[in-house]
Amino acid sequence: MANFTIADVKALREQLGTGLTDTKKALEEADGDRDKAVELLRLKGAKGNAKRADRSAAEGLVAAKVNDNGTASIIELNCETDFVAKGEKFIDLANTVLEAAAAAGATNAEEALKATVDGETVEERINALAAVIGEKFELRNVRLVKGEQFDVYLHLTSKDLPPQVGVIVGYAGGDEETAHGLAQHIAFANPSYLNREDVPQDDIDRERKVVEDITRAEGKPEAALPKIVEGRLGAYFKQIVLNEQEYARDPKFTVKQIAENAGLTIVDFARLKVGAGVETADDAE
Repeated sequence: MANFTIADVKALREQLGTGLTDTKKALEEADGDRDKAVELLRLKGAKGNAKRADRSAAEGLVAAKVNDNGTASIIELNCETDFVAKGEKFIDLANTVLEAAAAAGATNAEEALKATVDGETVEERINALAAVIGEKFELRNVRLVKGEQFDVYLHLTSKDLPPQVGVIVGYAGGDEETAHGLAQHIAFANPSYLNREDVPQDDIDRERKVVEDITRAEGKPEAALPKIVEGRLGAYFKQIVLNEQEYARDPKFTVKQIAENAGLTIVDFARLKVGAGVETADDAE
């Protein structure tokens, strides 16, 4: 006769988020010993983690917080399904990861994974829950933003899911309302750099060559090429440089002009979107 009850099965499922059959089998194998059953489920899940390594984890959430040292942190934690992404355990894990990354001052995912939580690394904590849930989890992005003040904007693409787009703006001066409007603009316009000077020279050279080739193919006069190319490069910068973008709420002004008019200087920013750049099975077909 089994040394556990239906209540024991329910309690363990609520603790770990495991399936009914797997939970019951683990308790049976552990002869009702709950701690041993937990280890069995984690061991089984750890083996499954290796098999899931090549799966696409394009769902998940973004989470952000303002720290106490002139910085703010934002993370993107991924899983395979939106069902898991909106679950309490996954959301709790994301908050734990965010706190650990912030405490460690992590500037990227690699640094955050090495941070510790109650004697184990963030990577170990993520893998442990992935093992019992049965999905691939991945801490894809971590950013640290600097500034004197901060605005955090977390955008819900669906009311049934946690935030899918997150923005932090680090700024000085100005007012909170303008800063929040700029954060919303970043969420919409997806700039890559704050200033033109931040764009890697290799990227500029590559874009210039493309523009020159296109302009020549159009049969433009050779003498007019430099002016036309620079004009088209300007359009390129307006797409990727935050301060040069047309402000979404009032396109007559650039973001820099809106900020200056409010007495605000953007110091730094970060924007993360769940699953951005991740190839799914549908994409590969």
